[in-house]
Amino acid sequence: MRKLIEKKVKNRGRISDQEALFLFKQNDLIWLGRLADSVKERLSGNKIFFNLNRHINPTNYCRNRCRFCAFSASFGDRHGYELRLDQIEKIADQAGDVYEFHIVGGLHPKWNFERYLEILRLLKRKRPDALLQAYTAVEIDHFAKISRLSLERTIRELKSAGLDGVPGGGAEIFHSSIRKKICPEKISAERWLEVHEALHRAQVRSNATMLYGHIEKFTHRVHHLRKLRELQDKTRGFAAFIPLSFHPQNTRLNYSHYTTGVDDLKTIAVSRIYLDNFPHIKAFWIMLGEKLAQVSLWFGADDLDGTVEEEKITHMAGALTPEALARDELIRLIRDAGRDPVERDTWYRVKKVW
Repeated sequence: MRKLIEKKVKNRGRISDQEALFLFKQNDLIWLGRLADSVKERLSGNKIFFNLNRHINPTNYCRNRCRFCAFSASFGDRHGYELRLDQIEKIADQAGDVYEFHIVGGLHPKWNFERYLEILRLLKRKRPDALLQAYTAVEIDHFAKISRLSLERTIRELKSAGLDGVPGGGAEIFHSSIRKKICPEKISAERWLEVHEALHRAQVRSNATMLYGHIEKFTHRVHHLRKLRELQDKTRGFAAFIPLSFHPQNTRLNYSHYTTGVDDLKTIAVSRIYLDNFPHIKAFWIMLGEKLAQVSLWFGADDLDGTVEEEKITHMAGALTPEALARDELIRLIRDAGRDPVERDTWYRVKKVW
């Protein structure tokens, strides 16, 4: 099967689910990496992208208390918090030279839709030069419910308030048998896909994610990737795919270990080969660590995310990485890997080639 897959990839063909499963089971990591890198080279050459971004998590109080999540809180929990608008304004004032605010938080039981819109308006007013990549499909579905607006009207209101794009969180694993065990409170996979399809119809681009390394199997990962590839065939609205490795600390899943480096590299490589209609695959250094993220640049990834600054969600689950990296450090990591650093905005428009 290796020769058949190599031929398909060389001729820009599409691999099947069975072939993707075969790749996940491969032990020849170097061969797999070279195959994925050939796809990456065809799409982006020697370029590796990054951006200057600032994460803002307005609250971790959440109606959903997903078992895999160490970030969410209920009222009375010691780690629970919510940011006032003046605190968010201060973050914007101190953010420095960023191109993007990445805004994700909990489904606050008492906040109305207007509160979430105010956050967008505030940031757009304070920093009109920065793009707002805000609110997951789970949050947008929540906004539609609490406002009693249609999904389409909810998206129009978000756009009017300043929304530029949507991150890919909340996808987790699409297969219902896994979803029922790790996040039964969360919207279904079908609804997640429906929200992103509506976003793409409204000319709002988005990203997609997959949370792997907990109780799912390779078959569930392939199923997840197939659903994403099918929607991308239909809308072409996804900019990047981000595999997210599960971090177990402080979660309620009865699972105690982190993913291995081999699994991380395999997942990035198979994703690059299988998702032939996705322009970019991101190695999220916050979850992978700087060194493994650097290695992944030869396993199909062409993006390191960005400077991030004050990441909370993964660190509450035990991430050992820094909460931010400076521009110079990202450039050094990319250059030392033998790649060309390219500073970009949210939608991969080039700001500077280093």
